[in-house]
Amino acid sequence: MKLAPQLLHPQPHYMTISIIITLCILICIEFTPAASSQQFQLYSSATPMAAVQKSKILVIGGTGYLGKYIVAASVKAAHPTFALVREATITSNPSKSALVDQFKRDGVKLIHGDINDHENLVKVIKQVDVVISAVGRLLIADQVKIIAAIKEAGNVKRFFPSEFGPDMDHAHAMEPAGSFFAGKRKIRRAVEAEGIPYTYISSNEVAGYYLANFGQENATTPPRDKVFILGHGNTKVVFVEEHDVATYTIKAVDDPRTLNKVLHVRPPANILSLNELVVLWEKKIGKTLEKIFVPEDQIIKSIKESTYPKNLYVSFAHSVFVTGHGADLNDPAGVEASELYPEVEYTSASEYLDRFL
Repeated sequence: MKLAPQLLHPQPHYMTISIIITLCILICIEFTPAASSQQFQLYSSATPMAAVQKSKILVIGGTGYLGKYIVAASVKAAHPTFALVREATITSNPSKSALVDQFKRDGVKLIHGDINDHENLVKVIKQVDVVISAVGRLLIADQVKIIAAIKEAGNVKRFFPSEFGPDMDHAHAMEPAGSFFAGKRKIRRAVEAEGIPYTYISSNEVAGYYLANFGQENATTPPRDKVFILGHGNTKVVFVEEHDVATYTIKAVDDPRTLNKVLHVRPPANILSLNELVVLWEKKIGKTLEKIFVPEDQIIKSIKESTYPKNLYVSFAHSVFVTGHGADLNDPAGVEASELYPEVEYTSASEYLDRFL
């Protein structure tokens, strides 16, 4: 073994102590148990502590359907968490007012305002490292205002636009759902054009929208007597519980592997066709459901002949259960959440359905 230059040619009064220190290090490495050796390697090659400090996160739309889960996940992960909240939200909506009170108890820094006040938005963004947009469907296009504020602020190291559905660059849908997807693609291109670091969360089908009701129109619970199966029922669908969407989102915040990537959230146990889902449910309730298969041409006819909002819901359902949203999508430019974060104990579709027993 070659000694370092300073040991080959040491100063006389340092020679003894240098050799002793070297021998001690060699002895410790040689006789350290395997587990401890791995730990030594981990810490010796780790990023400096200052670099792994928790990012400060701003959630826009934090009182919305998914936003509240993202705020909670951010707090749970010990990120300094900020939420942009409109005054009207607090004064006119009792349930959201109660949610804001919970945010306060959890230590979330509440900032009053909205995305229409550019000057204030820039000021807010300058206080954080990461911006997560969880705005609802009607505000998707308005995210250009968030992009402009991020660009001016100049300090944001990651932006998560409001996606939380299929991978928009690979999803296809009939109108009016098609325009909704196109709007999200437009926001992607705007983010990229401005050179803003990003992560796109493709969480596929949120459980509360489709797993809870099997895609049955106007239903909020799984069917007990009969079930309408769109198309042949064999298209694979990815279901993700809301807490899990938020958990994976926050996991990605400080992960360099997700920088400028699509994070595909596809829990392996939750990739099921509607037919498979029905069989699973029938076993749980001990009953065989009456199955009514709805041909695709009939679904398309319904979309074309119905008015808003029914046509929107049916066009979404068609894209989920008939066309499919990429359960088997091979995206070399993306990364897989289940592979990056195997430690996450996600809610399986089976466990989710147990809530309705």
